[in-house]
Amino acid sequence: MTKSLYLRALLIGCALMLNACTANKLPPIATVSQVDLPRFMGDWYVIAAIPTLIETESYNAVESYTQNADGSIATTFRFNKGSLDGPVKTYKPTGFVKPGTGNALWGMQFIWPIKAEYLIAHLDAAYSQTIIARNARDYVWIMARSPDMSEAEYSALTSLVSQMGYDMSKLRRVPHQSSATKGQP
Repeated sequence: MTKSLYLRALLIGCALMLNACTANKLPPIATVSQVDLPRFMGDWYVIAAIPTLIETESYNAVESYTQNADGSIATTFRFNKGSLDGPVKTYKPTGFVKPGTGNALWGMQFIWPIKAEYLIAHLDAAYSQTIIARNARDYVWIMARSPDMSEAEYSALTSLVSQMGYDMSKLRRVPHQSSATKGQP
């Protein structure tokens, strides 16, 4: 095979592979139209997640948000590692709201300069339940203002996650110990 024929075949092969990669791409996940940031601030219990590496064995997981004077979001993510009474782990990323998105698209920064996509894909009218998603469908979080959620509510939220195109076999329900028997982590 001549060099030019080989390069031509290689280019065609690469083009076909790229086309195959984009042909089955899921559409972007829709965000809520508007988020009232002051109402969204505060504690959110992680009810279920397709977790990141740091939270695969999380228990009592809570994400807390406070809006800074510059508009950024001070975030504290805390959980017990490995069991309900395991060691407490705390992470403090910063959220940056993308302008023109109705406050529903954030960049979450654990390490400078990387900002991970953070989409508020569902938020109920009472601001008591939310779904945080990513277009890559690699991670998702179902969160609520209380660690307790009825099975009907949980089923409705997991149905929404499934409709977004997530692999539901990866979803992990996050155990929480009742606040009546233990304080927050």
